Amino acid sequence: MHRRTFLLSTLGLTVAARLPAMAEVPNILGATAITRVYGAGQRLVGVAIAQDRPVADAALDPSLYSVEGRTITRVYAASSPGIADPAGSWITLDLSPEDAGAALIRSDGRRTTRRPASVTVTITPEGAGAPQGGPPDFNTIPRSIPTDAAMDPVVDGFEQAIFDDPATGRRLAYNLFVPKGAAGPLPLVLFLHDAGNTSPVVDTTLVQGLGAVSWASAEDQARHPAIVLAPQYAEQTVDDASAASVLLETTLNLVERIASSHPVDRGRIYTTGQSGGGMLSIAMMIRKPDLFAAGFLVACQWDSALVAPLARQKLWVVVAEGDAKAFPGQNVIMEVIAAEGTATSRAVWDGRLTDFTAPLAAQAALGRSVNYTVLAKGTVVPAGQPDTPAANHINTWRIAYDIPGLRAWIMAQRKAG
Repeated sequence: MHRRTFLLSTLGLTVAARLPAMAEVPNILGATAITRVYGAGQRLVGVAIAQDRPVADAALDPSLYSVEGRTITRVYAASSPGIADPAGSWITLDLSPEDAGAALIRSDGRRTTRRPASVTVTITPEGAGAPQGGPPDFNTIPRSIPTDAAMDPVVDGFEQAIFDDPATGRRLAYNLFVPKGAAGPLPLVLFLHDAGNTSPVVDTTLVQGLGAVSWASAEDQARHPAIVLAPQYAEQTVDDASAASVLLETTLNLVERIASSHPVDRGRIYTTGQSGGGMLSIAMMIRKPDLFAAGFLVACQWDSALVAPLARQKLWVVVAEGDAKAFPGQNVIMEVIAAEGTATSRAVWDGRLTDFTAPLAAQAALGRSVNYTVLAKGTVVPAGQPDTPAANHINTWRIAYDIPGLRAWIMAQRKAG
């Protein structure tokens, strides 16, 4: 685990801690914002304050703390941010991820905006202020500590790099997760983001949602260790006319570079993407039909005249019934696949479920190589948001990449031979 330094920002929250006066006041060494990525993007879920001595028991009373606009769910001593340790020298405050002020990412499907994970911590000891008629007591002087770092346990496990493709002459930034200590050869998961997350900021694809980081989580890595590759595109790669730019070839060349330089199981290379990233995945599976063991396609479509080669692939496709493009587009694709003689499964799921184990198991039990899941209309968009086609579109990947069983199905597929 490492800490990523951030510039200070005026976009700060304020944490007020009223601690009992002590004979000696701990020296504050720094403060770290703790973040985590959810289906709808990264959220600020904690604050950790480093001291030069173990945390006193009196400092762990949750009633002593308040965070403007936030809900504190736990206060505990830690040996490092988020790592509980009763003898630790960090005070960690867990904050509810459901708070309106938790979100660091906003997306409308066309553009993603991001605010920094920075907070200002104000420690106000009990009885703060100067004694009447005398100078201030050091033990009662409020102190403000701006965060000087932020950490995200999964995002920080990715390394960023640049691929200069000699074949196409194009440059492509990417994020790469390689599990430490795992024995190879390992499967490789390629995640491709949507057009709305097009950005020159290389880790945008990691914080916008779960499409990349879910495969690298501690839980997933414990079940099936894998290398995760997430390119970051600074320009659009596909269009609604089902045409792809030269970056398709650059991406395929990047996959080959990673597979050649890391312990990759070439029988278990997978592609997945949301919206435009799913479209690019389709284009790559058509271009290189023998490369991928399976594809996980989310909220996407492609020209039905071009998709016959998908009939020979292993696929799980998820769309929302209320998506005005992906739903009718995938319906036609499934007709083409069926016309090629490939048996498919089709099911409608309630997107409001918190546990998809039963419907997934029922659909997977059919044993089909191509599986089509439709999230029922009226079950995809969170309460309080307009139930529009665009909202159905972007909320499809909020749901789809948060289903462990779908990721497990993909990881269980292997190329024949």
